[in-house]
Amino acid sequence: MADSNITKNALASSLKSLMEQKPFGKINVNDICEGCGMNRKSFYYHFKDKYDLVNWIFYTEFVSHIHVDRYDNGWDLLVDVCRYFESERSFYRCALAIKGQNSFQDYFLEIIKPLVPLFLSDSFESNEDQQFLLDFFYDGLISALLRWLSGENETTAEEFTGHLKCVLLLFAEEIFSKLGNEAAPPTD
Repeated sequence: MADSNITKNALASSLKSLMEQKPFGKINVNDICEGCGMNRKSFYYHFKDKYDLVNWIFYTEFVSHIHVDRYDNGWDLLVDVCRYFESERSFYRCALAIKGQNSFQDYFLEIIKPLVPLFLSDSFESNEDQQFLLDFFYDGLISALLRWLSGENETTAEEFTGHLKCVLLLFAEEIFSKLGNEAAPPTD
């Protein structure tokens, strides 16, 4: 492993440990550096800020290992995302709750947005409101993930994704079958 990755991994381990002890908002770069015996200069050589470090963790531990073309559909990919979140539950429960500029939520959506049509391609017909429906899905996905990761029940990633798929497909079917032309914006 290159020295750069050793340093980044040490900083990542320190942040993960700290996030189990206190809220992300109360963690500063000094805390992260003290936790692994690094100095601030080393931190800023590799990362812009602590948000950048959270995003790097997700990218290196998950995104860089995923090959979208190996999935038959987007639901299988979502199961793998949820399995990963489940294996790192305490970290991602905190990471997904971070709000504001450079948040993990924003980064996660940036990564997942191009993939969403893979799971909903059969559900959304081409229409003017498709972007609104996709944005609604993104918001719902984040909320559902947070609720699942924060929950005390022992729902597995597979069960959670199955419930999510059922609800989303029923919702999409309802919109397109019952509302039909009523869902279209009025024309003047």
